[in-house]
Amino acid sequence: MSNEKHSKKEQAAAPAPGAEKQPETAQVAAPEENPLEALQADMERFRDLALRTQADFENYRKRAIRDKEDAIKYANASLMERLIPVIDNFEFGIQAARSEGSQAVLVGLEMVAKQFQEFLTSAGVETVEAEGKPFDPNLHEAVGHEASDTVPEGVVIRQLRKGYKLRDRLLRPANVFVSKGKA
Repeated sequence: MSNEKHSKKEQAAAPAPGAEKQPETAQVAAPEENPLEALQADMERFRDLALRTQADFENYRKRAIRDKEDAIKYANASLMERLIPVIDNFEFGIQAARSEGSQAVLVGLEMVAKQFQEFLTSAGVETVEAEGKPFDPNLHEAVGHEASDTVPEGVVIRQLRKGYKLRDRLLRPANVFVSKGKA
């Protein structure tokens, strides 16, 4: 039975007795390109790819250098942000010592405050000047408006809390009252 199956398959696959044999390469060949032109096109494509890869790498290298410089430049930012409230409270202590009249304590606190300021300056931290300056939303946080006959509209009248910058980055904006002009 299995021999019969194989013979039927072979007969079905075999060409008809009168049919002509067709050549095995019946595919139509595309018109041949000049091999030199094909190589030149490939060369141009790979040259373009190499130039793009080189430019991408150069951009990556520059970005990595810039990111590294920024990381070094602003490495102390979180420390400074945590230190600023301590300095605020220290300044409140100095104001309390001034009102109490304890001269020895006041002199000691002022010496420590001067050391804090020198430390901040050496670390690249500077205070944001606000009072008497035009209001700048990038540096100041307005907590209120006040009418003033002497201060023009849009100028900071008084500062509630100092603002600080680390080099060119704002650590904390200054809390200020802004003039809204004459009453």
